[in-house]
Amino acid sequence: MTARLRAQEITLSYGDRVVSTRLDLDVPDGAFTAIVGPNACGKSTLLRAFVRLLRPSTGAVRFDDRDVGAFRGKALARSLAFLPQDPAVPEDIRAGQLVGRGRFPHQSPLALWSVEDERAVAEAMDVAGVADLAGRPVRELSGGQRQRVWIAMVLAQDAPYLLLDEPTSFLDLAHQYRLLALLARLRDQGRTVVAVLHDINQACRFADHLVAMKDGRIVAQGAAADIVDAALLEEVFDLPCVVLPDPVTGAPMVVPTLVRAKIGGPPRGSSLG
Repeated sequence: MTARLRAQEITLSYGDRVVSTRLDLDVPDGAFTAIVGPNACGKSTLLRAFVRLLRPSTGAVRFDDRDVGAFRGKALARSLAFLPQDPAVPEDIRAGQLVGRGRFPHQSPLALWSVEDERAVAEAMDVAGVADLAGRPVRELSGGQRQRVWIAMVLAQDAPYLLLDEPTSFLDLAHQYRLLALLARLRDQGRTVVAVLHDINQACRFADHLVAMKDGRIVAQGAAADIVDAALLEEVFDLPCVVLPDPVTGAPMVVPTLVRAKIGGPPRGSSLG
């Protein structure tokens, strides 16, 4: 396995609150990596460190054997495109304008817009299924429509690495699967995809490489068929379950056996929120 993007013994903190300590992760090139785990286990924090929105207090994130902090902003953005969980919508911006912002890393002060920018934006909006929303104010869109516009913006960035934090948020079931299938196609075309996903079955079906996190550490990683079993789900999610073959793909499919729980009485060791 080759890996251009690596976290090497990084410690990640928000003020005095330490999220991860001496964490190592090599992101496989040309693969679809899904990061899974319970809420507040460090998944989003790790993605933020990859794109230097959060600097490690120890260790380093490296891309092409260089600390990501050594890159100029536009140069890093031409390689790593990032979609956060809750991106802020600029005031009174239309969908087409927002997608166009994905072209900023490719522009210079002397050439602010090009035929290539136009092509990339049109293609990204078409692929994301939002071409018909180009003239609509983003604030008037539904949550799902808005999420697909943000995805189009990331695609328009045309970076070889896509880092997506909960990209299926707000999408209905059909659009979730269409998006994941699109990411798999981009992987097949040579992109490297890293996505934080909450649905373990979607992660098992679409990802080549699974990273299971808990309490800021990596519990297991590898192909879903090699690591996903009832013991792992019990350890990571405190979820009693059985794991069966997916009838469509043969990948592991998680079936919870916890049928009913009283409100105020969640499974041992678990919490809500």
